Amino acid sequence: MAQGPGDPDGAPPPYFNISPDEALAELESPVGTRDFGRIAALCAEGRADLVARGHEGTGGRELRLFSTWEITKYLIPVAPPHFRRVLRANPALPQGRSETEGGARWFTLDEVLVLRAHFANLGSRAKEYRPYRPEGLPAKICAVANFKGGVGKTSMAAHLAMSAALDGYRVLVIDLDSQGSMTSIFGGQVASEWDTVFPLIARDYALGLRAENQRRVERGDAPLPLEDMLAEALKRGAADIIRPTHWPNIDLIGAQLNLYWAEFQIPVWRMSLRGWKLWEALSNALARDGVLERYDLVMLDTPPALGYLTINGLTAADILLVPMGASFLEFDSTGRFFDMLHSTFLSIEEGENIAARALGRDEIRFEWDAVRAIVTRYDAGQQAELAGLMQAYLGRTLSPWRQDFTALVGQAGEQVNGIYEADYRDFNRETYARGRLTFDQTYAGFKRLLLASWRRDELAAVREKETA
Repeated sequence: MAQGPGDPDGAPPPYFNISPDEALAELESPVGTRDFGRIAALCAEGRADLVARGHEGTGGRELRLFSTWEITKYLIPVAPPHFRRVLRANPALPQGRSETEGGARWFTLDEVLVLRAHFANLGSRAKEYRPYRPEGLPAKICAVANFKGGVGKTSMAAHLAMSAALDGYRVLVIDLDSQGSMTSIFGGQVASEWDTVFPLIARDYALGLRAENQRRVERGDAPLPLEDMLAEALKRGAADIIRPTHWPNIDLIGAQLNLYWAEFQIPVWRMSLRGWKLWEALSNALARDGVLERYDLVMLDTPPALGYLTINGLTAADILLVPMGASFLEFDSTGRFFDMLHSTFLSIEEGENIAARALGRDEIRFEWDAVRAIVTRYDAGQQAELAGLMQAYLGRTLSPWRQDFTALVGQAGEQVNGIYEADYRDFNRETYARGRLTFDQTYAGFKRLLLASWRRDELAAVREKETA
């Protein structure tokens, strides 16, 4: 049979018969440190070009509009005819805009939030117009973490933040990854590490150093030096670094490359001040600055490594989500991740509690309201058996909802925006509904954890008040 173009039958593998001299002719000169700068400059130039072509939003980015169909199906639980009757009867309410005469009406998310409030105040009490949020309790903090890259960690964190915002919650997204992918998704522009969580962590250390110096002065010892950088950090709080996004109810503390410097600076501070609990710096800052009262949910995107920033995020979290693929390597890697969590936090507990017992103080114990692993980019046709085995071993720790890989997931992944920012008219309606459903189900599973942990706290507060 004749060989067709590109037909590999009968041809040797492409890695046979490679000439070293021909390969050498293709090889460039050795690459030095300055060449990294040249490559980075080319990437920056290309990035600017992509931004100009609309591939990535900037600070001027706008959230898309939402149609009447979408609002009544996904956001406000009312029938479309009733929705339209309420608008006609209340001309002061947002009326939306139509792209064609007599066509569907479209609303901004700000307008949707106003409409939701109206229905919540005057509509049926049996319907959930506003999500459950107990009064007097702080926001819940959720960290999405796994030290294996490519498992959909940032995508999951972003989509859960968007889901919660569409549900009516006030959300703060904190990017702890110096790669800044989450920051890009929300159009953040971060000039330096001083616009990241770094000054919050530095301030926590500076406050600890100041308290230690007070004790040293009382003992007659010389105080430890307070660097100019730490003095500057003492002037900054969360309000100085939180930025609005193109989502009306999502704010952002962004990240950029220099944030990685914290991984080197934090252990230096710990060595200088052994009493400083470095793992509590972020949670202290969020509580100190009233962040947990201003928001309902704080979503943390962590680096793909168990470094000091990740440890801060995990310590601050009430809920931990661990995305993973349904493959042997990802299952194995996730097991090692949990093993590292065990050894890291057990080491901190044992080290701290030795001193606590000696001084007669309460011992520390790390605890999370819930921990769930979630299968992402799931292909039921190829991965059902392996996913079933993973479920059998992990039990309740592995969420029964598996985030399917659909055409919409793939297309959204190639863009900076998320699935909830995609206009459903750009897709086949069935593709959009299926792609959205897998993320809606993931959010529903997360929301059950969120509501359950709030409810447990609420009931505990009631019991405490009754026994006081």
